[in-house]
Amino acid sequence: MGLASFLIRRSINMVITVFGVIFIMFIITHVITPNPAVAWAGPHPIPSIVEAITKEYHLNDPVYVQFYYFIMAVLEGNWGEDPMYHQPIIQLIDVYFPRTLELTIFAMIVIIVVGILTGAIAAVHRNTPTDYTIRAFYLVTWSMPPFLVAMLLQLAIAYGLKLLPATGLANPLLTPPKPITGMPTVDALIEGDWVYFWSSLRHLILPATALALVAFGIISRLIRNGMIDIASKPFIRTAIMKGLKERDVVFRHMLRNALIPAITILALTFASLLAGAVVIEDVFSWTGMGWLLTQALYQQDYPLVMAGTFIVAIGVVILNLIADILYAIVDPRIKLE
Repeated sequence: MGLASFLIRRSINMVITVFGVIFIMFIITHVITPNPAVAWAGPHPIPSIVEAITKEYHLNDPVYVQFYYFIMAVLEGNWGEDPMYHQPIIQLIDVYFPRTLELTIFAMIVIIVVGILTGAIAAVHRNTPTDYTIRAFYLVTWSMPPFLVAMLLQLAIAYGLKLLPATGLANPLLTPPKPITGMPTVDALIEGDWVYFWSSLRHLILPATALALVAFGIISRLIRNGMIDIASKPFIRTAIMKGLKERDVVFRHMLRNALIPAITILALTFASLLAGAVVIEDVFSWTGMGWLLTQALYQQDYPLVMAGTFIVAIGVVILNLIADILYAIVDPRIKLE
């Protein structure tokens, strides 16, 4: 199977998955919910708002008609006005989602650097105290609930040592930069606002580190096991016999080949971080999409919960497709079937 056929098949699967998510959302909001209009109107529904929602979303029509209009509204991004914030939901997502994206990207940078570095060190020092320490550390953080990792970091670094801020996006006394990308740190960097950039970066370090600590172990383990497996290959022994320096053998041959499976997992890890940011953002009051969804759940803001869930689901599906494509490109030996 060629790459083009592979991409077409994966894209079709992606579309089917997206429609599956839409269908589940419809079942939850239209079929299971006794009166969707009342739920969408917020915890204190006003009769006139309930009537307007019923008319706008055709809730008195047959179910199949409601499903058609629901699909069209979701695909167009027309999720209506949020009953709690009194703003179009798409505008709320446009404000809060980039902040989650910034947090996730920063956490991915930490995962890549720490995961590859610790994995390589553990492989080189296999079955030594260094190896055991690294493996024990990532197994502990990997098995801990994300909220516990976040709270321990917050207590130790922010409240105990007072090295970094405990909550927020930046110093509230500072004027935020103009929203260009929607990511506070990036926008401050673009505008050259170094005071806000430094403040935003310091607020970003703890939540990003907490998010990374939960997930870096899988990369570290993949790199370690991959390098140990490659170390027994004939071409590594040949390289050593030729007199290559140990550094060149480790980085140019062992680590380089061990990165192939890790590339795919990195894309999948990014997808899991998007979904896992909900808890981290709530602990650190990082006002991103996860924080917004948490507040929506507290306030029984069902339209916002459904819209946010759909956005996260779309991100996960797209990143899974990217992972498949990367794996097919970086390792031509893989049969696309």
